[in-house]
Amino acid sequence: MSVTTMTLSPEFSRRMRVVFHTLGLSCLGGALFLQALVFSGIVQQGYFTAVEQNAAILSFEVALTVFAIIYFVYIYQRLIRSVR
Repeated sequence: MSVTTMTLSPEFSRRMRVVFHTLGLSCLGGALFLQALVFSGIVQQGYFTAVEQNAAILSFEVALTVFAIIYFVYIYQRLIRSVR
């Protein structure tokens, strides 16, 4: 009886890693940019309010935030493991 296993090609695996890191770094960069905007709004007005009416956009923002948190934890763990 023969058992076959499916493996990804090295090129596909590399491409998926590049896409993963590109999306993750852009999420983190966007988060930093938005924090700078919020901070400048607080400095200028003393407060900041943001209300999103579109449920699809709000859901997408929440999904990107969750992905950014997961990516940040992943990168942090890789950094800590490389230091040891």
